[in-house]
Amino acid sequence: MGVCGTGMGSLAGMLKSSGYVVSGSDENVYPPMSDFLASCNIAIKNGYKAENLTPQPDLVVVGNTIKKTNPEAQALARLGIPYVSMPQALGHYFLAGKTSLVVTGTHGKTTTSSLLATLLHKGGHTPGFMVGGLVQAFGRNYNLGDSPYFVVEGDEYDTAFFDKGPKFLHYQPHIAIVTSIEFDHADIFADLDAIKDSFSRLMTIMPKDGCIVACYDSPVVQEIVAKAPCPVLSYGMDEGSDWSIRNLDVTPEGTFFDVVHKGRLFSPCKSPMPGQHNALNGLAVIAVLDRLGLDKKAITSGLSSFEGVCRRQEVRGVVNSITVIDDFAHHPTAVRETLTALKQAYKGHRLVAVFEPRTNSSRRQIFQKDYVSSFDQADLVFVREPLPLPDFPADQLFSSKQLASDLTARNIAARSFAGTDQILEHLQDTLLPGDVVAILSNGGFDDIHTRLLHILSSRTA
Repeated sequence: MGVCGTGMGSLAGMLKSSGYVVSGSDENVYPPMSDFLASCNIAIKNGYKAENLTPQPDLVVVGNTIKKTNPEAQALARLGIPYVSMPQALGHYFLAGKTSLVVTGTHGKTTTSSLLATLLHKGGHTPGFMVGGLVQAFGRNYNLGDSPYFVVEGDEYDTAFFDKGPKFLHYQPHIAIVTSIEFDHADIFADLDAIKDSFSRLMTIMPKDGCIVACYDSPVVQEIVAKAPCPVLSYGMDEGSDWSIRNLDVTPEGTFFDVVHKGRLFSPCKSPMPGQHNALNGLAVIAVLDRLGLDKKAITSGLSSFEGVCRRQEVRGVVNSITVIDDFAHHPTAVRETLTALKQAYKGHRLVAVFEPRTNSSRRQIFQKDYVSSFDQADLVFVREPLPLPDFPADQLFSSKQLASDLTARNIAARSFAGTDQILEHLQDTLLPGDVVAILSNGGFDDIHTRLLHILSSRTA
C-alpha cells in the first residue's frame, strides 16, 4: 500500500526479484515509479479500496503515507491479514544475516549511502543497498547484492501509522554513520530535543562489536554518540578527530583534499562532487571502508571515479554556456552548503538560485528567518510561493515574498513568484551565457529543469 513511493517501489522490486508475487496500490500512480513497476511486471491498482485486497495476499506492506482512516487499511484490519511496515519488511527479508551499514543524519544521507555502496562495489564487494536516490553506478536506487554487506539510508522519519518510531530502528545497524543532527521534519517532531531522542534510541540498539562513525563538527552529534555502547570513530574538519581533512580545494574539476588519520596522512583524495560537505561525506565513507579492511588505493580510486547520485548537484544540461543544476537541498543548512559549494566550483560565474519550499517543514514559518542567510552565495534568487499546508493557520506559513524582501535588504537580488511558469518566463529574460542555475527542491518542481533547457535551446536557435 503506497507502492509508488520511492522506498516502497524499490522494496516491491526487491521482493519481486527475490521470487515473490507482488502487487500494489496507490492514489498517485505516475511516472517514473509507475513505469519502473510496470517493467517489473508488478500490477498497480489506482486508488485505495477494500476490493484491492481480493484475492487476499499473504502479507501487506503498509507505506508511511497510509493513514489509519484509509479505507484499504481499515479493510486490512477487518480481514485480519498480516501486515508490516516498509522498514520491518526490509529488515526481515534483506538485512537478516547481513552486515548492515546504516547512514543516518539530517543531511547527506543519500549522497553518503550512494557513495558507500558504489565504493564497496568498485572494491569488489558489491553490496545490497536501498537508498533515497538513483545511484548512477547501478542505474537504480536498490540492489540485492551478493556480498555480506547491505547499505541502507537510515531515515529518522516515522515508520507507519501503527509505529511512530523512526525507520532506522528497524535496520539492525552494525556500523552507523551519523552525518549531522539538526531540527527538521516539523510535521512530526516538536523540537530538536525530539530529534535527539530518536538518535539516542538508535544508540541503544548498536551492538557492542559494532561501530559509530560520527561527524564531530556537530556538538549535538558528539552529545548523542557519547551514549553509544560500541566504539566511536570521529571525523570532521577539526584535526582532533580520528579522521580529518586538510588542504581542501574546491575547483571546477572536483574537490581535492588530504585525508589524515590519527595525525598521519592517509592519502590525498579527490571527490568529483563539489564542496566541503561532500568532502566530509567522502571522509565518513573512507572511515567505514578502512574499518572493513578495504585497500587504500581501491578506496581513493573509487572516490575519484564516483559517478554521483541523481538530484545531488546534478548537471542536467548546458545550453549556450548556461549550466542548469538540479539539487535536493531544502533545509536551510543544506541550501547554504550547496550554494557555497557551487560558488566555489564555478568561480567567476553568476550563481542563480531557484528555490521551491515544498517539504512540510519548509512550508512553515519555522525556518523563515534561517533561510535569509542561506542564500548569501547567490547573485540572484527566485523563490516560488509554496502550496499552503491544509488546515494550517495562515500566519504560521512560510512566505516567499517575505524571504525575497529580506534577501533584497541583504543586497541580494531576489524575487518571489506565484508559480513555476512565471519563474520560467523571468529566467528566459534574465539568464546570460556563463550563468549557473541551481534549482533547489525535494520534488519535481513541475519539471522546471527540462522546460528551462528547452526554452534556452529554443532561444539559442
